[in-house]
Amino acid sequence: MFYRENGQFKTTYRADQQIFAIRQDRIAMALILAALFVVVPMFASDYFFRAILIPLVIMSMAALGVNILVGYCGQISLGSGAFMAVGAYGAWNFYTRFQGMPLVPAVILGGLCAMFFGILFGLPSLRVRGLYLAVATLAAQFFADWMFLRVKWFTNYSPSGSVSVNHLQVFGYPLDSALSRYLFCLALLVVVALLAKNLVRSAIGREWMAIRDMDVAAAVIGIRPMYAKLSAFAVSSFIIGMAGALWAFIHLSAWEPAAFSVEVSFRLLFMVIIGGLGSIMGSFLGAGFIVVLPIFLNQFLPWLFGLFGLSISTAGVAHTELMIFGALIVWFLIVEPHGLAKLWSTAKQKLRIWPFPH
Repeated sequence: MFYRENGQFKTTYRADQQIFAIRQDRIAMALILAALFVVVPMFASDYFFRAILIPLVIMSMAALGVNILVGYCGQISLGSGAFMAVGAYGAWNFYTRFQGMPLVPAVILGGLCAMFFGILFGLPSLRVRGLYLAVATLAAQFFADWMFLRVKWFTNYSPSGSVSVNHLQVFGYPLDSALSRYLFCLALLVVVALLAKNLVRSAIGREWMAIRDMDVAAAVIGIRPMYAKLSAFAVSSFIIGMAGALWAFIHLSAWEPAAFSVEVSFRLLFMVIIGGLGSIMGSFLGAGFIVVLPIFLNQFLPWLFGLFGLSISTAGVAHTELMIFGALIVWFLIVEPHGLAKLWSTAKQKLRIWPFPH
């Protein structure tokens, strides 16, 4: 009743191939974008921007890159934190060593550095897969940690390995407020998400999914596994590298290699699993879940224990978060392996025939 496409006829191939082919989807997306760009800035506080919205937007971009590799191409990766680190330090070196380098080109160049790094560590995917590939990509994490700690040139010979940026500008407009930083990251995320959505619907996206489903059959019908796998590593690493540059420049402002530890790689993988493998929307849902849940638990658990006259320490809250994360991952893998995106897809199917039984 609410989500039926009756009477919405497509008279051209162009209309039939729209990203949002149903009118309700187009209206909903327009309302969501209007809320993100207009309504949220009107009511959100400075703390809300810095603690929730900016990390959520940047992590959504990183999860989108991981989903392209893991969800669409089926190549398990535990080196996402390393790709973020390469993007961050690559962008920082371009930004500081080239006088007058604009922020946007620096972020893109950082993404290109991560892309080449990802292709290098994606070469094992041509021979191994599954758990062995996960271990091979995990080597990228340890290599990046060693490289940025021991090779002082990457940090401009900083004794502690810590670097920082300040006085950021985009086209002459300073990014000196939380609102301006949020809008800048959100605009980049919208552009990247649109390009990624079109990419996975194209021929290369269908090649990725064919490799994911059955690589031997894909090779038989003429798909080149080497080209498909390395292109997935390249695109994924590029997006993750841009997210790493934004995380360092916009969210942290000052960072060291420990900011992109292996824990970041696991968190991004959890976002994709909980949000939904092989789904652009799942990347956003998973990132929102992982980013918002700790903040919610930090407020909810002390209040819940207080109702019973008990108290819980900060360490107890942190341990509870880990237990809940683990339980949710197991639950999603067993009950709904396709994640939150599948639940939303099922809800839309029910709306199509409501209130009739099915």
